[in-house]
Amino acid sequence: MAVLGVGIDIVPASRVERLLTRHGERALKRLFTVGERERAAGYAQASLHLAARIAAKEAAYKALSAGGRAPDVGWQDLEVKNFADGRPGLVFHGAAQRRMEALGATRCHLSLTHAGGVAAAVVVLE
Repeated sequence: MAVLGVGIDIVPASRVERLLTRHGERALKRLFTVGERERAAGYAQASLHLAARIAAKEAAYKALSAGGRAPDVGWQDLEVKNFADGRPGLVFHGAAQRRMEALGATRCHLSLTHAGGVAAAVVVLE
């Protein structure tokens, strides 16, 4: 299958910490699904975990924008989950799912990493 979209993004955990200090629960509810918030609550470094989720969503948006913009895709339309073996994956809801269908994409590959207080994500759509 052909690559239909690629996206990459990096997010410093300090940016997420400032965001949460300034906007708290309102920012959490706007940017993350219930499942993402619940999972982050179990981490000692929640800001780094959440930075990886923001990077994944930004990278996914960029991949979905291949060949044009995806203006209707919002934060809640993209959800980072983990497979049973621990690998991260993306679930597409609403406008993101419709954009996947419009692109003809049937698979999404997600890679996350973090080091030195910075999280990064790469998304490839097939």
